[in-house]
Amino acid sequence: MAEKQCTILHSTSVVGTGLHTGQHGTLTFHPAGVHHGIKFKRIDLKEQPIIDAIVDNVVDTSRGTTIANKGVRVYTIEHVLAALLGVGIDNALIELDMEEIPIRDGSARYFVEALERAGKIEQAADRDYLVIDREVHLKNEEKGFELKIVPYDGFKVDVKIDYNTEVLNVQYASMDSLQQFVTEIAPCRTFVFLHELEFLLSNNLIKGGDLSNAIVFVNQKVTQEQLDRLAELFNKPKVKVKDEGILNNLDLHFDNEPARHKLLDVVGDLSLLGRRIKGHVTAFRPGHFANTEFARLIKKQIKPASMIKLPPFDIYKEPAYDVVQIQRILPHRPPFLLIDKILEISEDHIIGLKNVTMNEPFFVGHFPQEPVMPGVLQIEAMAQTGGIFALHSVPDPENYITYFLKIEDARFRHKVVPGDTIVFSLELTTPIRRGICNMRGVAYVGDKVVAEARLMAQITKKQ
Repeated sequence: MAEKQCTILHSTSVVGTGLHTGQHGTLTFHPAGVHHGIKFKRIDLKEQPIIDAIVDNVVDTSRGTTIANKGVRVYTIEHVLAALLGVGIDNALIELDMEEIPIRDGSARYFVEALERAGKIEQAADRDYLVIDREVHLKNEEKGFELKIVPYDGFKVDVKIDYNTEVLNVQYASMDSLQQFVTEIAPCRTFVFLHELEFLLSNNLIKGGDLSNAIVFVNQKVTQEQLDRLAELFNKPKVKVKDEGILNNLDLHFDNEPARHKLLDVVGDLSLLGRRIKGHVTAFRPGHFANTEFARLIKKQIKPASMIKLPPFDIYKEPAYDVVQIQRILPHRPPFLLIDKILEISEDHIIGLKNVTMNEPFFVGHFPQEPVMPGVLQIEAMAQTGGIFALHSVPDPENYITYFLKIEDARFRHKVVPGDTIVFSLELTTPIRRGICNMRGVAYVGDKVVAEARLMAQITKKQ
């Protein structure tokens, strides 16, 4: 029996301070519909922009994983993403009234506790899995990391770290399934070496940091003067180095807590693939750059059965192309221009929109007493969306045209009538080669599929 997608039952919040920005605010989890995925909403900004938690939106990994869209950022997302995956939440909207996730104690524990308080509910749709069918390997000799994933009927992660220091040498951590995450991985806190901490402090890069945020390893001789300075900075009566080479700010939850925290980061960063993974990950010296680069490589090499975008769609967001821009690319003109705007476009997908009104000329003769949009025109509108996608791949689309060579497996599921808004979601099914573009398209009204087809187009230079 297929596993079902899940969301939370009630909204729930976590209050805290951002480690790097020092901003204090609230993160609130809200339930979301099927196929929504994980999205962040910046409610502190006027337009309250929403950013998808996907690897394509990663813009920085220097001191955590940062995503952005149109200049709007959310910092340090890895711990909250790991918590969502670890407790089994597929769909959630996360509202933030600041630009960084609260750090709390540097683990995923507080997010897990909030999500468990909120409860979990199954939804009508099946879970989406990215099934690893062959090995994917990433190694960087210069930076000293290596990650690999192989086929496995489940999600398993093994991590090894080695920082070549006496206080933190070789450590291992393993997670055989996500069922272990809540108790074995989520409480594990981030860590830092004292020399890194001093650099960050001196450059004002951890404005919200205190000694409860991280395990601090001392891998160098330290003077009492330095310890007194740290005590003053973090408002502690006294700071000293414990026998195991860490500051006395906290006790370890596990002997291998640093390795377990690195495993936590791997879980959170790989969730940016947007689908649950079926595979076995092994990672040596992982970090946010390594993890997100590995996610990009997996996405490139492992094509799932379908990566087509699913409802809900934000039909009111600023379009990638409006109708004026569409007319600069397509040769079609009213009444045969059947696309009003392109909501989004990337190297492997496009989403177009058409508002169906009673003013459409075809309604004059097509069931005028009970107007229904002809199925052939639904496919034509889908093809026009695909044409924009194909021409988007060339640097000067106004000098090219697309001709459709083949339409296969066209099916019509529900009628389309005046007042409906059709959203066409198309994905590239094979790389574009020699001007040939193969696509699969699905047309939605709301969350209901109304039509679908497979299309082949050829990109040709205008005569």
